[in-house]
Amino acid sequence: MMRFVSFSSGSCGNCSLLLGPHSGILIDAGVGIRRIKKELEALHLGYENISAILVTHDHGDHIRSLGSFCKRVCAPVWTTPTLHEALIRHPFTRDWVGPCRQDLQAGVWNPVTQDFDVQYFVVPHDATQCIGFAIRCQQELFVLMTDMGHTTEEALEWASQATTVVIESNYDMDMLLGGDYPQVLKDRISHGIGHLSNDACAEALPKILHPGLRNIFLCHLSGNNNTPELAYESARRALEDAGVEAGSIGLRVLRRGLASPLLIL
Repeated sequence: MMRFVSFSSGSCGNCSLLLGPHSGILIDAGVGIRRIKKELEALHLGYENISAILVTHDHGDHIRSLGSFCKRVCAPVWTTPTLHEALIRHPFTRDWVGPCRQDLQAGVWNPVTQDFDVQYFVVPHDATQCIGFAIRCQQELFVLMTDMGHTTEEALEWASQATTVVIESNYDMDMLLGGDYPQVLKDRISHGIGHLSNDACAEALPKILHPGLRNIFLCHLSGNNNTPELAYESARRALEDAGVEAGSIGLRVLRRGLASPLLIL
């Protein structure tokens, strides 16, 4: 049985933990290591429960504390060769990530711990490279796709097989357009290589529905251009319109700067 906790999701920092029967995977490390230690202790866990680290891309809100984790935890860091080359040059990670490097191979299952096998898929975002993950543990498939300017067929195909999907629902279009961001930043967010809107997320949900899907978690909400209520209601309506009975799929918003409960998947 898999368990999942999001320590934070958003531009303030991204970090989550996926636990299997014998090992755990940290996904991104954009939250301070002292806070993560405190959150782990509150769950009666510790650094010894982190057997591997996965990295989606090289933006600071996803790797700010990765160097510290490599220094203290010494867990293998799994990402693509392209991203590893960026990490060994990045000021947050260049002094520590090299000895922890493990390259994910494309198109195959990579055994990253005794419980978890991982495949990656590329998503559109204005980083050196940005990837989503399909993570397999026994009969469960956990799919994470965040920081993507638009959905791709490959991402949707993985999600349509998953038991749990974590998908970005970053901004409300009206809030973004009516807000005080400079136009260049509005364009960067909304023009295909930035982030996924509530509407785009809602449009994707009917495409991934299948009988085995149990959980949908909305991630990476903007603090300025969205609210948890707007993101949730947009996704809820999309599921309702697709004929999903209320409560048959667990729909949850992962919050900015706040840890979720430890969720049994």
